[in-house]
Amino acid sequence: MSIPITRRSLFQSVSSGLCGVALARLLGPQGLFEAGLLADEIASAGNGHAPLAMDLKPRLPHFVPRAKSVIHLFMNGGPSQMDLFDPKPMLDAHHGEKYFDKIAGEVENPQAAGALMRSQYKFAQHGQCGMWMSDALPNLSKCVDDLAMIRSMYTTNITHEPAIYIVQSGKMSAGRPTLGSWVTYGLGSECQDLPAYIVLDDPLGLPVNGVENWDAGFLSPMFQGTRFRSSGAPVLNLKPDVARPEDVVKEERQLISRLDALHQRERPGQSILAARIASYELAARMQLSASDALDLSKETQSTLDMYGIGREPTDSYGRRCLMARRLVERGVRFVQLFVNGNLWDHHTGLVSGLKSCCDRTDLPIAGLLQDLKQRGLFDSTLVAWGSEFGRLPIAQLPPDKDDRNAGRDHNKNAFSVWFAGAGIKGGTTHGSTDDLGLNAVENRVSVPDWHATMLHLLGLDHEQLFILDNGLKEKLTGVQAARVVKEIFN
Repeated sequence: MSIPITRRSLFQSVSSGLCGVALARLLGPQGLFEAGLLADEIASAGNGHAPLAMDLKPRLPHFVPRAKSVIHLFMNGGPSQMDLFDPKPMLDAHHGEKYFDKIAGEVENPQAAGALMRSQYKFAQHGQCGMWMSDALPNLSKCVDDLAMIRSMYTTNITHEPAIYIVQSGKMSAGRPTLGSWVTYGLGSECQDLPAYIVLDDPLGLPVNGVENWDAGFLSPMFQGTRFRSSGAPVLNLKPDVARPEDVVKEERQLISRLDALHQRERPGQSILAARIASYELAARMQLSASDALDLSKETQSTLDMYGIGREPTDSYGRRCLMARRLVERGVRFVQLFVNGNLWDHHTGLVSGLKSCCDRTDLPIAGLLQDLKQRGLFDSTLVAWGSEFGRLPIAQLPPDKDDRNAGRDHNKNAFSVWFAGAGIKGGTTHGSTDDLGLNAVENRVSVPDWHATMLHLLGLDHEQLFILDNGLKEKLTGVQAARVVKEIFN
C-alpha cells in the first residue's frame, strides 16, 4: 500500500540539497514567491528575521547609555559578606556570645543556630580608595579602584529558590522574564550572528532553579538565554554532518526562508512559531560565528594565564570569563555566568568552603576586569557580581556541634554586591550594615533598585520598559518603587 504524498511531505523531501535549489529556481524569480502579498514577507525572511514578530535588531535606548553590554557573574548560594567585603570588628569583640534569641525569626534552621561568630579571614584596605576586602580574594583586591561596592543590599525571602527568582526576574515565582530577557527585549543586539543573550553555566551542573534562570517568561521565546558549552562544540548539532558547496547551502536557506514565510502568513500572531523560525535562521548564521567566538586557541598564552586557564581550580571559570569577553567583544548584549548548584551556600565548613569558591573564581574575575581594560571594552561593558542574599553573623553548627566546622545561615536583610565598568565610579563603597552585619541600615538598596540601576546604565528607564498583559504594565521592577543608585555613577 503506497503512502499518499502531501504538500508538507513533498517540501520536506525536496527542500534540501540540489532538489531544493532546483525548486527555488522554478518558484522564483517569476513564480509563486514573488507574487502579490508575499513581497514584504519575502524581504523580511531574506534578512533573516521572522515576519510579524519583534526581532533582535539593535533598538534605540530611552536615553544615552553608559553601557552597551552586560557580563553578569551570578554567585548562587549566598556568599558571606562579613567574610569577604564587610569587616565587622564587633564580631571579633563579641565572638561566642549568644545572640540567637534576638534574631530567632530570621533564622532558617534554628536547631543549628549558635553564637556570634567572627570571621576567620583577615581584612585589609586596598587600592588608592582604601576599600576593605578579605584575604580570601587576593586578586580582586588589586582591582578595588575599579569597583563600586554596595554593602547595603537586601531582599524579601530567606530561601534559595524564591530569592533567586526575585534576583533574576523581579518576582518570587517562576515563569517571569529574567533580567537578560528584559534587556534584549528593550535593546536587541549589536550582533546578528550570535544570540543576544548567552548563558555560560557550569559544566559541573546547573544552578538552583535550572534553566528557569534564563527564561523569557511571557516575552517572546526569542528573548530567552541561549546556553553555550565551555568545552567542545559551543552548541550541539550546529554543524552539518556532510559538507556541501556554499552556493547550494545558500540556495537551500533562501528556499527554507520563503517556505517559512508562507507557513507563517497562514498563522499570524504566533510568537512561538516566529521565535522558532528566527532561532533556526540564527543557527544557520552561527555555524561559523559561534565556533570562532569561543575559540580560545586564538588567545595568547599570557591572556590564558591571566584568567588561570590550563590549571586548577581556575580553568573552568577562567574559560567562561574569557568567553564572556570574546562574546561582548562581538556585540553580544547580555552574558551570564553561573556556578553549579548552591556553591556559595556554606551552612557548615565555612572556612574551607569559602576558600574553595574564591580559589575557583577570584583570579578569573580579576583577569576579566584587566582584560576588558586593556582591550578598550571596560568603558562599554557593565560587570555585575552578586547573589540572591547574604549570611548571618551567628554560627550555624554541624550535627556534631563542632564549631570548628561551623558555617552561617541565610540572611535576607543584608548582603554585598559590586559593579564595575561602564559608567561606574570606581573605588566607591555605597551603604552600610549595622555593627554585626545583620541588617542593611544606611542607603539601603533593594533588588528592584539594583535592577533599575542596571537598566539605567544601559539607557533604559525601568518605568518605560514594559509589556501590556491584560491591561497591566508588566515590568522587571514590578509595582514597587525603585530607585536608580546614581551615587555609584561617574
